[in-house]
Parts: sequence; structure tokens; C-alpha cells
Amino acid sequence: MTQDRTPAPDAAPASPAPWRPSRTVAVILAGGTGTRLGLGIPKQLLKIAGKPIIEHTLAVFEAAPEIDEIIVLMAAGHVPDAERIVANAGFRKVSKVIEGGDTRNDTTRIALDAVGEGDVNILFHDAVRPLVSARIVRECVNALWSYSAVDVAIPSADTIIQVDQDECITDIPVRATLRRGQTPQAFRSGIIREAYRRAEGDPDFAATDDCGVVLRYLPGTPIKVIDGSDENIKVTHPVDVHLADKLFQLAAAQVPKVSGHRGYTEELTGRTIVVFGGSYGIGHDLTELARRYGAQVFPFSRSTTGTHVERAEDVSAALKTAFEATGRIDHVVVTAGILEKGALAEMDEETMDRLLHVNFVGPVTIARQSLPYLQQTKGQLLLYTSSSYTRGRARYALYSATKAALVNLTQALADEWAEFGVRVNCVNPERTATPMRTKAFGEEPEHTLLSAEAVAQASLDVLISELTGQVIDVRRAPGEPVVAVPAQSGAQASEQMPTGIDA
Repeated sequence: MTQDRTPAPDAAPASPAPWRPSRTVAVILAGGTGTRLGLGIPKQLLKIAGKPIIEHTLAVFEAAPEIDEIIVLMAAGHVPDAERIVANAGFRKVSKVIEGGDTRNDTTRIALDAVGEGDVNILFHDAVRPLVSARIVRECVNALWSYSAVDVAIPSADTIIQVDQDECITDIPVRATLRRGQTPQAFRSGIIREAYRRAEGDPDFAATDDCGVVLRYLPGTPIKVIDGSDENIKVTHPVDVHLADKLFQLAAAQVPKVSGHRGYTEELTGRTIVVFGGSYGIGHDLTELARRYGAQVFPFSRSTTGTHVERAEDVSAALKTAFEATGRIDHVVVTAGILEKGALAEMDEETMDRLLHVNFVGPVTIARQSLPYLQQTKGQLLLYTSSSYTRGRARYALYSATKAALVNLTQALADEWAEFGVRVNCVNPERTATPMRTKAFGEEPEHTLLSAEAVAQASLDVLISELTGQVIDVRRAPGEPVVAVPAQSGAQASEQMPTGIDA
């Protein structure tokens, strides 16, 4: 629809006084039922990256300093589900969770009634756009100082065609003038109320979004468009679930870093960290870093403490040792793992059994034994995968399979343990200079490898974050120095974390 900027005779008069809203309200539209996803629950309740989609969305507006109040319009019959999510997450800005209408327009009218009278900034946002950024929210609110209506959109990367009833092209609009609409859509309350008041008298009224209502019934009102983002997708179809999950993974790769030594010390002092596989490589460096920042760290390994991660009794004894010494366990880190190369058909049963048990049964055993301790502290379990989890590699098929299994384990446990307040994440480092890697692949150019200390530092950032259900990629920054790691032999080398091997 093309907007006519010529003022209509009945267009709303320009406000003679500066806009002075009493507050800014975010209205989260969560009325979808998930039919296109083929789900038995509304799509906004589907979990992505360890949390319901609506929780991710609400968290953005809860954290936005520009937002004073949040009202949730929920699908019929699921208001208690949304109320539970709000209560568990501790969202203080959410003032109401109410049932939405049968249509988008009905839901907007209900929302306007819930907001009440007075001059208010109102942002309408789809609950199933969980990747909306703080920047978009801020720019929408700021634009309302100059404009009465604001939309969010991105340029169309595709050529748009118009067709007739026979599916034949009738027009190809100039792509440079086209945008793909997103949310939020923001309004001065008087404008959106007036647009809907006028729409009520139109028997043919039907609109898919609120800016369309303003465009049609208040044609003299400029609608400002601010830049959206490619990541601000709407979860509508099954493929969107996978895309959103991957986008959360990519976003999680940029874990906010604490400022300086003092910041890490404040976060880690008094915490107890148990590291399985903590004698060499990443586990060793993480142990040393965490101790430097004041944490009490208990490293366990096969070579130094006789701890076999696949043995429940060994894991139980290790956790008991740490707990009895400090009275708490805040984080459990599993860097233990082995890499055995060779064609599957040629691998002996003893080797296969050892690889599967250490790389997968071990983390599962540790997870089960750690939960009671982590429940007490609302702590975190941290696992490690490698880039081979996305695609199996020839000559280390079982290794690749176990790394993929750990990613699935991370995501599943994040869901299972959310009710306990326990977080579960997985670090995915690129090729890393560790003794195990040197043993398996020989000497490699140092500038191509990530340092174990860099992975350890990134791991600490994850541990002190609020992330859960994430696969965090760790990549080497240009010019980063690489720590030379001497090759180890035998059991020592096989205990190291198999870090992000790219074949």
C-alpha cells in the first residue's frame, strides 16, 4: 500500500504542544496458536535456546531502560502458562497478562483498553520475534519524539513480483523502494486510538498490522521507518525454529565480558568449580585462571587423581570431595575427552568402547551426579563439543558422533533443568593447541590454532553469564598469540578436550 502524504480533510490535526508521554508501554502480542508449526501448544511457548520463545522476547523489553511497563496479550487458554513464565523469570515490568482477541485487530483494541487513557508511548511487538535487539527498541522510542507512528523494516533482498488470480506476473515493483516489515510498531497513544476509532465505522476493515490501520484511516500521518535487522525473524514455520536456535547460538558467541581482573574476582570469589579433565590443556588453564580470580577449583583427571569420568563411583567421590571442602558446588566443567582416529570398520571393540564411554557416558554420568549440587546454588554445567558436531568426519566417526550427542544433551538438559534454575551450556572451540591435538595431528602452524588459555577465558565468561542451552563458538581473534603446547604421550594426551577439529 502506498502512503498518500496529502493531508485528508479529516486527518488528525498536528499536536500543537510538544509530546510529553507519561510512560512507555510495550505490548507483547502472543495470541498465536502454532498451527503452522504443527504444534500442540502456542508457538510462543516453544523452547529455543533453553527458554520459551516468549521469555526471550520479554527479557529484551524487561532490560530496555526505555520501557516502563509490559502488557502481555496471550492466546486463549494459556494465560496461566505466560503468568508462570513471568513469575519464574522475575520480570518486574510485566503489569498484566491477559487474553487476546480472535484477530490481531481485536487484540490491539484489548491492549489499548489495558493501557488506559492518557498520553503514552505504545510499542506493539510479536512475541515470536525473540531476537529483537535493544537498539531497535531504543530507536523506536526515540523516534516517537518526532513522529506519531513508527515502523520497523529491512530492505528486501529478493525481487518482489505481483501476480493475478492465474498466478501470472502483473507488476514488478522497484526493489529499492520496498521493505519487509517487522515489529515493534510504535505509536503515540492518541494516534493509534484515533485510527482504530475511525476503523470501527468501516464494514470492510481488515488490517494485518497496526501501521496499516494508521496508513489507511489517518493518511496525513507520517509513519517513520527505522532499520530492523535480519536476525529479528518471526518464528512462524518449522524452519524458523531451527534458524532462531542457530541465531541464538551465534549471538551467544558474543558473551559479555566482565571488565578487568577486579570484575572477574567479584564474580568468582567464593565460588566452587569442579573440573573433570583439569590436568592439561583447556581444563588446566581454566583451573589456573579461576583460582587467580578467587574461585575454589577442584580438578580431577585419570592421571592425577585416578578419576574415570565414566565411572559413577569416581564421579560421586570427586563431587563429594569438593562439596565437603567448601559446602557448595557452583559450576561443573567437563573437559575430559579422547580422540581416536581410524576407520570405524578397522577400530577394535576396546577402542570404540573407551571412546564412547569417556566422551559421552562420562558427561552423562557427571550430569546426573552433579544436579543435586547445582540445584542448591542455581549453578551451571559446562560441556565441550567441536566443529565436527555439525558434520561427521571420516576417520573419526565416533568422535564426531559423540560431539553431536553432547550438543543435544546440552539443549535437552537446559530444558529439563530450567525448573531447577540450573543452566547448561556447551563451548565449541575452533582448532586449539592442546597436547591431545598434537598427539593426533602432529605439529601444525601456530598461527592457525586457538590457544587453550583463550578457550579457558571464554569458558569463564560463559560460567558467570545467565546463558543456558547455548552452543558458544570460540574463535581466534586476528593476531592473537598462540601458546605453544608440548606433545604429551599416553594417558596424559588422551585426557585433553578434543577442541574444535576442522578436517
